[in-house]
Amino acid sequence: MAKITLSKLAHSYLPAPKGDDDYALKEMDHVWDDGQAYALLGASGCGKSTLLNIISGLLTPSQGRILFGETDVTNAPTAARNIAQVFQFPVVYDTMSVRENLAFPLKNRGAEVGYIQRRVSEIAAMIGMEDVLDRRARGLTADAKQKISLGRGMVREDVNAILFDEPLTVIDPHMKWELRTQLKSLHRQFGHTMIYVTHDQTEALTFADKVVVMFDGRVVQMGTPQELFETPEHTFVGYFIGSPGMNVIPARIEGTRAYVNGSHIQLANGYGDLSGKIEIGVRPEFATLSKSEGLPVNIRRVEDVGRHKIVRADFFGTDINIVAPEGAEIGADMNRVTFRPDRVNVYADDWRVAGKAA
Repeated sequence: MAKITLSKLAHSYLPAPKGDDDYALKEMDHVWDDGQAYALLGASGCGKSTLLNIISGLLTPSQGRILFGETDVTNAPTAARNIAQVFQFPVVYDTMSVRENLAFPLKNRGAEVGYIQRRVSEIAAMIGMEDVLDRRARGLTADAKQKISLGRGMVREDVNAILFDEPLTVIDPHMKWELRTQLKSLHRQFGHTMIYVTHDQTEALTFADKVVVMFDGRVVQMGTPQELFETPEHTFVGYFIGSPGMNVIPARIEGTRAYVNGSHIQLANGYGDLSGKIEIGVRPEFATLSKSEGLPVNIRRVEDVGRHKIVRADFFGTDINIVAPEGAEIGADMNRVTFRPDRVNVYADDWRVAGKAA
């Protein structure tokens, strides 16, 4: 296991990049702690797979350094980094049995027979393949082959890190939940440093100790699921995390008030002069319908999703979502919305601004 340090790391696929727009990864400095589980989360094309490939050694960065512990591995080949990898699509040896596939990384390193047998049995139980250990991989379904890939990636206990690149893409939905739970259990048991790339917020939030949210080649926030939900540091985090995502409304800020289309919203904190594109952001969970106070809205529809209701409303062309309790009565006269002042975030040019206690 290893602490992973990214120092002034950046990458461009162009031979002579001239500005930020030419970089697939903008310059970053991060330290990922030994033994933690991280998820790289973001939309397609945000740079998460590029970053994973740099960490694994499949790609050499344009600038900066990568350290495993105190060792600089920036130019070290993948084989020298002592990592395990699981890719998006299954990579198995079709002519080998499931048992031989799982044992291969250990046999390749000369592990003792008894240890190999024990580890293969443990991993087979984890991925639910004890009954097919002696079947050849050829002919198995795609999700069964991916489970073999997952097992082979986790069979070694001495790796610096285990890297997962969207490993559950071909797994059926029910098995996805089981495997995520088992991966989390394995992490608690053995304490490997794990990095998991996904575009699925559910996968990221249920797997990781810390989620690394990427947007346009940048890490815009790294934090716990609670931190990402309560205090999104960038409007993209608010939009991408949560269902529905955070309401983002253009505003003018004066002290402890936000002014929007002639109405005002009370803020828990005070703010000085702000420049650029100013917006407020508030989660639908912290919005409440009212008959008499708040922003005037037009309710377009109400969606009953079982545990709660999602109210879709319009405020002068801006979409506003409200999460209401399942049993809530939503009358025709409830056409205003209020926000909890302590849950309203203020953003300048998409980045959260820290206010001062009022």
